[in-house]
Amino acid sequence: MNHRLLLPFGAAALLLATACSAPRAITTSGKVTPQGEFRGGYNVGFNLATAPLGKAGSAVKTAASQVAGQPRVDYSPAIDDLQAAAIAYMVDPVQPTSDIFIRYGVVPRLDAGYKYTFGSHVFDVQYQLLGPTGTVENPGAGAASGTTYASLGLQFATQRANLPSLPFLNDIQSSLNFSGSRNDLLIPLTFSQSFGPEEEIGAISYGLVYGHSWVRYGFAPTNVYLPSNVKVPELPSQSRNFSSFGTFVNLKLGYRYFYVVPALSVFYQNYGDYALLNGASTHLSGVTFVPSLGFQLRLPKQR
Repeated sequence: MNHRLLLPFGAAALLLATACSAPRAITTSGKVTPQGEFRGGYNVGFNLATAPLGKAGSAVKTAASQVAGQPRVDYSPAIDDLQAAAIAYMVDPVQPTSDIFIRYGVVPRLDAGYKYTFGSHVFDVQYQLLGPTGTVENPGAGAASGTTYASLGLQFATQRANLPSLPFLNDIQSSLNFSGSRNDLLIPLTFSQSFGPEEEIGAISYGLVYGHSWVRYGFAPTNVYLPSNVKVPELPSQSRNFSSFGTFVNLKLGYRYFYVVPALSVFYQNYGDYALLNGASTHLSGVTFVPSLGFQLRLPKQR
């Protein structure tokens, strides 16, 4: 095994790159990468959030197409609906996701990783709370099929909050000049049962996740007017933050060096209240489902 085996994952990721979204698919197990070993891989999934779906009805899509490219747009409740849809897609987009990652065992019970999701940079560490710390080649004391592992992780992601490439969102972007950015923190508590000693043929993992997000956004329309024939002032950059609470399960199947990892995460979040143009506001909350399918390579420590 050598690091050139990671190249196919990189090529596939570039082909399937989509609009960026903070990664929330939990594909790790309770056992961290053993000291001196590398793990790498590729994940593809879908972020399905109820909040933006609820704000993107046919009336909103029709209004978006009507205001796009117009030299003058009269302010109306429809403009508020367009803003609410843009914010909902910023805080939790409905879109496919993909990422490529690499992890390294720093010391016994602690590994660190980097993940790139085509617009989002993700850094994380994971500390193993329970279970042996051996390798497939040199199992630790007590390692066997069914051994329980547990770990606590910390993941930080930063990105510009680009809207997904959907026609009605492109219309909102062009007419209301939306901009945004976000930072996301995830803390997963993971438990797993090994298939074979030291996960030689995989594992089943499950657990709980706490997340916190910080977002900034603003609107700067140039063609929206009040009935008094006064141009609507722009909404300067606004800051908001919200918490997420979730659970997950994933299945790791393979043998020694290569594994397939289907996973599902579910989150609930009350996103809170968001200011809109002309003193209006909107409230958002909802549930998010994140199914994914991943591929992992294990690169054992060179002897």
